Amino acid sequence: MTNGTVDTMNTTSSLELASLLCSRLCHDMLSPVGALSNGLELLADEKDPDMRRRCFELLEQSARVSADKLKFFRLAFGAAGGFGDLVPVTEARLLVDALVADNERLTINWALGSSSLPKPAIKTLLNFALIGIDALPRGGTLDLAAEQRDHASEIVVRASGPKIAFDADIGRAISGKLDRADLSSRTAPAAMLHELATVLEGELQFALADDALVLGAVLPDA
Repeated sequence: MTNGTVDTMNTTSSLELASLLCSRLCHDMLSPVGALSNGLELLADEKDPDMRRRCFELLEQSARVSADKLKFFRLAFGAAGGFGDLVPVTEARLLVDALVADNERLTINWALGSSSLPKPAIKTLLNFALIGIDALPRGGTLDLAAEQRDHASEIVVRASGPKIAFDADIGRAISGKLDRADLSSRTAPAAMLHELATVLEGELQFALADDALVLGAVLPDA
């Protein structure tokens, strides 16, 4: 028989995690959307043709960044309707490349051994990429590899650079050792990955050094 108290706790935990993921999304969207608002205000008062052209360029850039981030988070955090059980890996590559398109200090290398991966593996790849990008505030190299073999998806993301910024709580969330009371919008994506891996009876791991962070996952097919 299902325990009603346990069900309530699980529902509360899921709602809390969803709320924190929404907070993370809003935090990351605040800058490009704010730039759109500021650009429109400047455009309303600007009469000089050259400055108006510059305003339009900034608006176009902010709109592109906003759209790219929404597409990324739609698949990284959301249900991502429009895809079947398998998602083309080129979709994940396009999303990550667009996310860092304006970051000249970051180099992206890809090694994709399969043309498509199950949706949970794509979500894990995208969130690992997000963690890796956040770990390189001074720039560096992000290496991403993924393939499906022996009825499981294998994913490795390596962030290397002069200074790695990695919150220890993110590591605890990946390992499932972070208390629910300590969850935040910063650690919610890692906690989501742990829950996803647990459901699939998969494995997540990470290794941290002064100049590199390596994230790995093995996720059996559902």
